[in-house]
Amino acid sequence: MDRRCIYLTMPLDDRWKAAGLLVLSNAFMTAAWYGHLKYRKAPLLIAVFASWGIALIEYMLQVPANRIGARALSTYQLKVIQEAITLVVFMVFAAGWLGEGPQPKYLVSFGLILAAVVVALH
Repeated sequence: MDRRCIYLTMPLDDRWKAAGLLVLSNAFMTAAWYGHLKYRKAPLLIAVFASWGIALIEYMLQVPANRIGARALSTYQLKVIQEAITLVVFMVFAAGWLGEGPQPKYLVSFGLILAAVVVALH
């Protein structure tokens, strides 16, 4: 069997499942927390309820991510990974949705957080 076919048929490791769910949950949470900023003239109450609705989807992804991830990682490792994923998702969201690109100081701080992930996982 071709080596590429083996990788396609192997089940995903729980760490990768958790990471994928964390990316999705963070995409929804970032949209809930910051998406309304593009519509600053909308009433605050509408922004709050729309954010709650979006956050419900986030929780439906976050809880399984933590359950699955806890089978292979410590809760500390899960939290550090989740924070790094949050920053990656936020950077993409801020650039794409809000039109705010990262400044050098934010890139340096993000690099330090990625270093924390490496430390936590080793």
